[in-house]
Amino acid sequence: MDISSFSNDNFDLKEWVNQTLKSGETQTQDKKDSNYTMGLVMKLQLYVQQVNNSLENSSQQVLSSLPKIMRDTKVLQEEALVLKKKMGQVKQEIVQIEQDTRNSINTIEKLDKMKNKLSIAKQGLHESDNWTILVNDLEEIFDSKNIEAISNKILGMQSSLKLLVNVSDYEDRKLQLEGLKNRLEAIASPIIVQAFTSSDAEQSIKFVRIFSSIGRIPQLIKYYRNCQRDVLVKKWRNQLEIEQDESVIQWIYNYYDILLSNWHSQTKWFNQVFAGESSIDSLISIYVDVLNSLDPSLNECIDAALKQVPDKLTFLTEVKQVSKQFADNIYNIIEHNPKSHTLIQAIYNHLKVYVGKYAAYEQAHLIKQLNSLSCMKDELPDTIQALDLSINQVVDYAVEAKKRCQQFTENCGFCGLLIALRAYFSNYAGYYRVALRQIDRSKRLKDDWNTFQLCFYLLQHSGDAWLKIQQLEKELMTAVLELNKKNSQIEFKNVLLEVEDLKEYESLVKCVTEGTELSLLDSVTKEFNKLCMDIHHTTYQVVFGPISAHLDIVSVAETWTQFDGSSLHNSDLPDYSFSPQEYITQIGQYLMELPQHLEPFLFKENPSLSCALKSIDQEYADAPDTEGALAQIFLQIVARGTCNGFCDKIMSIPKLSQAARRQLVHDISYLNNVLQDLGITMADNLQQVSLLLNIPTDQYQVQSIGYLPKLVASIRQIRSITSN
Repeated sequence: MDISSFSNDNFDLKEWVNQTLKSGETQTQDKKDSNYTMGLVMKLQLYVQQVNNSLENSSQQVLSSLPKIMRDTKVLQEEALVLKKKMGQVKQEIVQIEQDTRNSINTIEKLDKMKNKLSIAKQGLHESDNWTILVNDLEEIFDSKNIEAISNKILGMQSSLKLLVNVSDYEDRKLQLEGLKNRLEAIASPIIVQAFTSSDAEQSIKFVRIFSSIGRIPQLIKYYRNCQRDVLVKKWRNQLEIEQDESVIQWIYNYYDILLSNWHSQTKWFNQVFAGESSIDSLISIYVDVLNSLDPSLNECIDAALKQVPDKLTFLTEVKQVSKQFADNIYNIIEHNPKSHTLIQAIYNHLKVYVGKYAAYEQAHLIKQLNSLSCMKDELPDTIQALDLSINQVVDYAVEAKKRCQQFTENCGFCGLLIALRAYFSNYAGYYRVALRQIDRSKRLKDDWNTFQLCFYLLQHSGDAWLKIQQLEKELMTAVLELNKKNSQIEFKNVLLEVEDLKEYESLVKCVTEGTELSLLDSVTKEFNKLCMDIHHTTYQVVFGPISAHLDIVSVAETWTQFDGSSLHNSDLPDYSFSPQEYITQIGQYLMELPQHLEPFLFKENPSLSCALKSIDQEYADAPDTEGALAQIFLQIVARGTCNGFCDKIMSIPKLSQAARRQLVHDISYLNNVLQDLGITMADNLQQVSLLLNIPTDQYQVQSIGYLPKLVASIRQIRSITSN
């Protein structure tokens, strides 16, 4: 039987019993279960008996060995007490010895200090004598210009000087040593320059060893920097002579390639020669100096090229892209160096002046593109159609300008972009002004539905342009919010902008970021708002022109004197005896035709025209968003103008007979019926005029109370009613 599972910590009795019985059933299929179980129990009892016997034997052995363990423990305890006593005695002896020998040790210490002082004094006298010998030897060696020998002597003097710190003329000796080092440097400088210029590593390492021993490594690195600067500046001049037929962009690109290749080669050479010194720090200083010392400078070359290229902004963008590529390559090498910003500034420094003029460059570029659209045609309909076709292209040009701003200025010239866009859209609005003036000159005082349609087309195109400009403004606002996020490791605003431009840039970003009410294209918004108002006014004049011409008849005396002595003078005649005069029927017919001419524009969804109209007047802005609502507002405006014009003309009538008065009332009633058919209420002033004309003469004074005094007085005079 396997009883090893009894020793497991996770022993499960039930599981063991079930498993044992299961295996037993498999082995003894022909036996009875009870016999097998009894056998298992017997085996377990035997195992228990064996374990009990084993435990009893072990207990007997432990009990028999306890007396021995107790004796051994007692012996160890006694030995520990003896040891403790002996250690106390040794400690007392050590204290006694220390007290007895203290004076002797102090004496030995004093003697040792005196010995050391004597040794130092002796060595100082020796070194002082050695200093004099070395100085005398150096004067002879200087004549031979043996740099190695001179450096060895100076090194010896340097060692001697360390031991002469306490002598009275230490400072004089120190100055003397520095003077000798300067003489050595002067003798070695031509050879140093030659070694660094030719990149002679073996010779350079020798000078590093010499200058390191005399503490002049910084001066040697300065020689290296000057040599490298002169080499790189000379390469620029040589390149310009060789590549005279190439473009300025190619010059810059090739030179940056030379600088990048030189960086990698010099890093390897520097680390080989100046072990332990930072190659990046030195190369940064060299490249900053080189980029600021180029002759001719990059700006002089670019300025000369700008006078010849037709597309200045594209040229400058290409220059910037070449510089950015070089800057990125360098930055990947030096990004963790504290001086990296200094070199990046030097690389982009030549672009600062052009980024400052970006607004002028962009404006000129946009105006040139705008002029290329040829919006102005000989015929007015062609002009308006050309304006419609130009809208998408004009906005696309503005979007391209936004992309150029990012490419050329890394969006640091955003303020300049806004200036350029304002001027650009203002010029574009000027084309609409020209078309509007053409409409104004062509309008006539008779039915001119073609001009009316051209006015609405022009207004619709203005609204379309304005809608797209508003969408562009939202995109510009989003772009400004993005400016506040650092999307690049290089902060271009500190690299490409002058101080004043940087303040303006940060002010713009701050205003937009803080949610200040700000319109980036505020002048453009005002320009198009005023443009839409002027087009609407001209449209109204075109529509109202024929009405005004018909209303002129009202103030003519012959219009009313024809009724004097007429049978219509009888006040008992019914109203149907009167018929509206021709002038008012023509006005009514004209007003009834107006909706069908408005239908192509305002009786369907027209976001562009809606935008234009809602910017003009609050009355349009408050109109519900239902079909035909804006058309109804326009009809109401025309109707209001008709009523006011009719009222003004009535006030100009000198005198009305009874029949003429009734005729005028009928004319007003006819107009009222026309307006009601159009769903418009007649103006209050004209309603009052109609009522005042109908008041009986003998009751005029009483029943006219509550009406407008000006109207009451005018109608009294027209009707020749005396005032009490």
